[in-house]
Formats: sequence, C-alpha cells, structure tokens
Amino acid sequence: MYDLGPATEQMAALVRNVSDGDLKAPTPCPEYTVGDLLDHINGLSVAFTMAALKTPLEGAGSGDASRLPLDFRESMPARLFELAQVWRSPDAWEGMTAAGGVDLPGEVAAAVTLDEIVLHGWDLARATGQPFEVAPEHLEVVHGFVSSIGPDDRDGSLFGAAVEVDSNAPLFDRVLGLSGRNPAWSVG
Repeated sequence: MYDLGPATEQMAALVRNVSDGDLKAPTPCPEYTVGDLLDHINGLSVAFTMAALKTPLEGAGSGDASRLPLDFRESMPARLFELAQVWRSPDAWEGMTAAGGVDLPGEVAAAVTLDEIVLHGWDLARATGQPFEVAPEHLEVVHGFVSSIGPDDRDGSLFGAAVEVDSNAPLFDRVLGLSGRNPAWSVG
C-alpha cells in the first residue's frame, strides 16, 4: 500500500489555481481542453473512489467541459481528498473491483488511480503553466504500470503510441514517453 494523499493534494492545488481563461486552453491530451481534462479528472475521482469501495458505478463517462461543475475549484479538491481517504483502507486493495467497465484486482486499481492522478496532474500543470513534481515512490509505481502496457494496448483508449525519449532522460520523462506524452510539450 502507498498513500495517494500527496498526489491528490497536488492535483487539488492545481485545480484550485485554474483560471476561467484556462478552461479552453489545449492540453497534452490532444482531444481535451483544460475544461475537458478537469471533467475527466472529476469523473475518474468518482470512479476510483467507488472502485476502492467496491461499489459498481454505471455511466461515469467524462471528458466534456460542459459537464464541469461550476464550483469545480471547491468540489473537485473535496472529491480528491475523499479518493485518497478511501484508498487508505486495506479493504480497497484486496479482492476484485471494477473501474471504467473493467474488472481488476484492488491493487491494480490503486496503481491505475495513481497513474491517472500523476499523468493528468502533469497534463493540467503543463496546460496551465503550473509547477509539477512527483514523489519518488509514486514515480516508481507509475513507471511500473506504464511499462506493463504492451503495444497492442496503445490504441488511444488507455495510452497512445509511446513517444521516443532518450534512455538517459530523467525517469519521469521516460514515463511520460511510455504513456504517449511528449515531455517537451508546452502550450505554445
């Protein structure tokens, strides 16, 4: 078990600092504006909270800025806090659960949760010009997860095609490349 708290706290801080002017800005996820990305983060926060609680969730689609709550700067940090809290229970890590219509072991769901928070945290930080850091223990988990995704699963539904990154680059840059992101991406 590891604590998702530091990653969710950082994400909450990023969310609180998004300006209204940022909402239509592009992100490293080509199909998402910042508003779309925020809705996706909001949706995954709910989905993975329910996964930790072993409570099936139907229809948790996300990635549409028109569904973003008006109070997202307050409601999303509260959801992220709850997400970290439920994953602190050993029961969340045991047995099977489901997220996004996929059945998976609790410990794998935890890794996917962390992966989503870290990678989309970087996406949001880059798109809005905010600083971003990853705790070394979280980086190792995310690296292990993205490294486990084979080329056949890089069809855009989870990750896009890997981006080539120098083998001597920092580990987080290599993780970004494995996740289909260009570590050098910037708004403009």
